[in-house]
Amino acid sequence: MNLELLESFGQNYPEEADGTLDCISMALTCTFNRWGTLLAVGCNDGRIVIWDFLTRGIAKIISAHIHPVCSLCWSRDGHKLVSASTDNIVSQWDVLSGDCDQRFRFPSPILKVQYHPRDQNRVLVCPMKSAPVMLTLSDSKHVVLPVDDDSDLNVVASFDRRGEYIYTGNAKGKILVLKTDTQDLVASFRVTTGTSNTTAIKSIEFARKGSCFLINTADRIIRVYDGREILTCGRDGEPEPMQKLQDLVNRTPWKKCCFSGDGEYIVAGSARQHALYIWEKSIGNLVKILHGTRGELLLDVAWHPVRPIIASISSGVVSIWAQNQVENWSAFAPDFKELDENVEYEERESEFDIEDEDKSEPEQTGADAAEDEEVDVTSVDPIAAFCSSDEELEDSKALLYLPIAPEVEDPEENPYGPPPDAVQSSLSDEGIGSEKKRQSSSDGPQAPKKKPKTTNIELQGVPNDEVHPLLGVKGDGKSKKKQAGRPKGSKGKDKDSPFKPKLYKGDRGALPLEGAAKGKVQAELGQPLTAGGAISELL
Repeated sequence: MNLELLESFGQNYPEEADGTLDCISMALTCTFNRWGTLLAVGCNDGRIVIWDFLTRGIAKIISAHIHPVCSLCWSRDGHKLVSASTDNIVSQWDVLSGDCDQRFRFPSPILKVQYHPRDQNRVLVCPMKSAPVMLTLSDSKHVVLPVDDDSDLNVVASFDRRGEYIYTGNAKGKILVLKTDTQDLVASFRVTTGTSNTTAIKSIEFARKGSCFLINTADRIIRVYDGREILTCGRDGEPEPMQKLQDLVNRTPWKKCCFSGDGEYIVAGSARQHALYIWEKSIGNLVKILHGTRGELLLDVAWHPVRPIIASISSGVVSIWAQNQVENWSAFAPDFKELDENVEYEERESEFDIEDEDKSEPEQTGADAAEDEEVDVTSVDPIAAFCSSDEELEDSKALLYLPIAPEVEDPEENPYGPPPDAVQSSLSDEGIGSEKKRQSSSDGPQAPKKKPKTTNIELQGVPNDEVHPLLGVKGDGKSKKKQAGRPKGSKGKDKDSPFKPKLYKGDRGALPLEGAAKGKVQAELGQPLTAGGAISELL
């Protein structure tokens, strides 16, 4: 209702912390749906927690993977989620039911998954040390995208705003623009530093509105380009960036960058600390630095699609950043004044008369004209913030909110339920394994209605022993291999990873990141830790 007023008042970027969202488990990645009503958070115990962002409450928990969730993406209509975990599996989920539609197993860890912006049958996957892959979900087929240099397979990729083109970037600074349908090369250019030296591409992000996109590179500079200029320059073009954004004082490397919902601001999260830098895109000036808790490392940043709100993740907790809301009581009446102390009020002679004698004649006719005007209260105008520039109407089938049923443990009487005989029989069945049922419903994954189809994706020349960066020890901008994932002779210090799942009372047992067999994990889930058992062992 008030979305049209957002850009009219003051700055359109967050200015202070506005609380946190505690997912019980450690959060690793987050993403808003297209309207900003739901926030999906991927956790290190494999669960996907979906928050209702208006009420700031948990709307649904999907027990998705056994290993940590490293990337998430909403479909355009909000009914589906695609997720990737550190055990190289990509899954599609039905948000309402929480069921897995299908799975894809890759030979190497997945850095990013992304739905096609207009066709949710296609998903772009960026595996480590491999060319990007485009999956077609309906027939489980895949297409490996062409790359510039077969020897350099550290490639990142992203759909443009409408999915007409795919932009890929490699470690030598080469950007390729491919036609999505045919994978034909349309344009290309090289990102260079001040001299002819090239720099590695870390990520490519597109604005939700307009044709701008940004490139985060290893030389710690964020370059903003206009997509139309890139296509005009064609192959081996030399487009100039619209803006170059960087922290000249601290030379900060950037972990994650993204645009604001209206595309007017850019936020970048520091790879060294929990700090968010916000620039104005048109001028290129730094307008705000938001500082989180000292000593925490930032993992992910997401800007709300329509409001000046940012969600950031550090130390497993989702922090919310928003504008300072000041109560303005004078908004309730145009002539209302806030007073520091009582003032004696002099009443006008005609103030409480039925007919105001002092009222001028022209105002009266204007008021009469306004009264005669018919106000349309039935038709609903589409909200411009939710419509794309090539659309006139909103999506009628979109999933904006998740229905939540109240949990009643001991209902006294249920007027809408089955007859008493059926209730009695179901209660007797429930009494046998109520403890197990309760545990499985709250913690472990429920028995699926149908087993999801799993497709193995074969990629030529891709190493099978790669370790996901989330499981590696973070050094000075370099990720060293450590013992995680599977017990193979990987080099590195035997040090606890900050992403090992925490144990919580009432939560499911620890899911070992060391490659345990699935059956073993299920067995461990069935034996919750009890205080009595631990004490008896000590005695």
